[in-house]
Amino acid sequence: MDGWKESNPSPADEELDEEELIELVLEAQREALSDAAKEKPNQKSKPRFPKWIFWLISIFMIFNTFSFSLQIYPIPAIEFLKTSAKLSADKDIQLYKKSVVTITTGDSKGTGFSVSNDGTLLTNYHVIEGHTRVTVAFPDAGRFTAKVVRTFPSIDLAVLKINGTNLPYLDLAKHVPFVKDEPIHFIGNPLNFHGIANEGTIIDTIKLSDWEEEVVMMKAPVYRGNSGSPVFNEDGMVIGVVFATLDHEVYGNVGLLIPIHLYYEALKNPI
Repeated sequence: MDGWKESNPSPADEELDEEELIELVLEAQREALSDAAKEKPNQKSKPRFPKWIFWLISIFMIFNTFSFSLQIYPIPAIEFLKTSAKLSADKDIQLYKKSVVTITTGDSKGTGFSVSNDGTLLTNYHVIEGHTRVTVAFPDAGRFTAKVVRTFPSIDLAVLKINGTNLPYLDLAKHVPFVKDEPIHFIGNPLNFHGIANEGTIIDTIKLSDWEEEVVMMKAPVYRGNSGSPVFNEDGMVIGVVFATLDHEVYGNVGLLIPIHLYYEALKNPI
């Protein structure tokens, strides 16, 4: 099936934390609700700053905040911030996030994740293509220089290595039967945000025109920078790696993931 495109890492840009964006938008609403709750019913108050002026200013501020944001992020992308905030309240998601890294190569950024406590990481080949060393940053464990130790261009995967101990890492599934409509989660760094959790469902496997192996389609909001994001099943096991999007003639815009068993098979081959 033609028409697929890589979800390449985005150029580095000024970064906005997801909580900061949401807070900017909702701050005026919270303040107004707080003031309203303090007032007793039918109680006359002294003349003060007219409410209609307050609301006008609030709307103006919110409009300007969104106007600025929408110059950078499309409206559907704003929705993933709310989804991520909801999912991130889950303790398991909070734990998974600790192992998801930001990969920086020059002026571009992508996603990767730790697969061992001694510094082995996995990402897409196209995220690090042309580089032998890249910078990786954990949410809590800090920043490291990583060496590209193995690459598998035919399945768009690469293995990185850093000098570290007792690092957080994710568990990889051993055998994954992909089931239609199976719920999944994934964590990545889309559109210059970091540690964005999102959700979706498995659709089906597909054979791309320029691939020898089948990959998996998922109904999920995948954006630039999600390349290299780990995909989890309901048991919290990594079942695949996000690498692209596809404009499918039946399902529309879908995300594509590399099944984790292809990584195991690649490791068996000589370098």
